[in-house]
Amino acid sequence: MRHLISIDDLTDAELRGIASRGAEFSAGLAAPSAPLAGQVVGVYFAKTSTRTRTAFSSGSLRLGGSLIAYGPGDLQLNTGETTEDTGRVLSGMLDVLVARTAGPEAELRGWAAQDRMSVVNAMGAEEHPTQALTDLTTLVRHFGRIDGLRILYAGEGNNTAAALALALTRFPGVEFEVRTPPGYGLTASVLERAHARAARSGARLVERHDMDDLPEGFDVVYTTRWQTTGTSKPDADWRDIFAPFQVTAELWRTSPGAVFMHDLPAHRGEEVTADVLDGPRSIAFAQATNKMHSAMAVLEYVRAPAAVADPEPLSVRGVRDGLVAAR
Repeated sequence: MRHLISIDDLTDAELRGIASRGAEFSAGLAAPSAPLAGQVVGVYFAKTSTRTRTAFSSGSLRLGGSLIAYGPGDLQLNTGETTEDTGRVLSGMLDVLVARTAGPEAELRGWAAQDRMSVVNAMGAEEHPTQALTDLTTLVRHFGRIDGLRILYAGEGNNTAAALALALTRFPGVEFEVRTPPGYGLTASVLERAHARAARSGARLVERHDMDDLPEGFDVVYTTRWQTTGTSKPDADWRDIFAPFQVTAELWRTSPGAVFMHDLPAHRGEEVTADVLDGPRSIAFAQATNKMHSAMAVLEYVRAPAAVADPEPLSVRGVRDGLVAAR
């Protein structure tokens, strides 16, 4: 029984293993199995969700599990019951709880204060770990590797950006360039933890608050919706502050081989122009489909961890299994 509440909960080998296993599911290379047979997965979403809720629901069923879904008004949390007490009760009936609260990490740790039910963070205020794992799966699926990739992230330093910074800095040679509007960057805690991981792995993380002097030759350009689910902006003129960070086709002038990624939902004409999102370099909708494949790998990790063990570098495994050729 394991939990997944933060990227920091994973060892380097576990992070690689989940990404590689998700890519195997995506490429149709995973052997048929039902590791969740006889197990019950609860899916609790206090905030809206299309991809993550569907991914974990579909993934649970595909792995042989049974499913119970809860909406924002269904649990006694609304009448004052603590997350710890709710977790103790649910742990006697569920094997896994996938929860989107959009609240602090401490709230999710409250769900996990028991020893029978695995808890998966489907998005909290500080971090969106399952999105980062989806993105790693997508990178392995497309490139056959993560090591050495050069990735530009433009937009708010939100929970997706935080999870990406904590994940990508684990991989040798990765260059993660983060460009965020002034006042909307990564938190000091995330930057400190990510820089520590980069120093250990040989990755590089840079954050700036403008779009000037961008390096050339990125492999990936990534953005997210400017209005993060469940949040609001403190500045009345925030759209003007964010406008210079819009992803347009101009970014491909110096990075012509880059692919475009977006965690969706997207607002065409705000964070990204329609010609980029719908264009030939966009893999955003394949990325969305990979959320299900990655969710299956996460569910295996928390309930059948041997399935995601991967001591080999992802670049080696990607070549050996033909992940790129299979896309």
